[in-house]
Amino acid sequence: MKIDLNLFASLAPLLPAGATGHSCILEMSGAKTVRELLNELNIPDDMPKIVFLNGLHAHGDEVLKDGDRLTVFPPIAGG
Repeated sequence: MKIDLNLFASLAPLLPAGATGHSCILEMSGAKTVRELLNELNIPDDMPKIVFLNGLHAHGDEVLKDGDRLTVFPPIAGG
């Protein structure tokens, strides 16, 4: 199963080896939830982040499917 994984800003260094820029195609074996995958990438549950699955806000319990696009941003502030 392959998903399009996008990690932005301070999260980009947590992408698997071989990623270019802020994204990669990630091959996974077996079904995982968004939360399980983020934990495998060393992004803790309690870390503030904004998560989208296929363009919709995700809560973490969604089960990833082949072809999904997962995008994660750290919170952004400014003025």
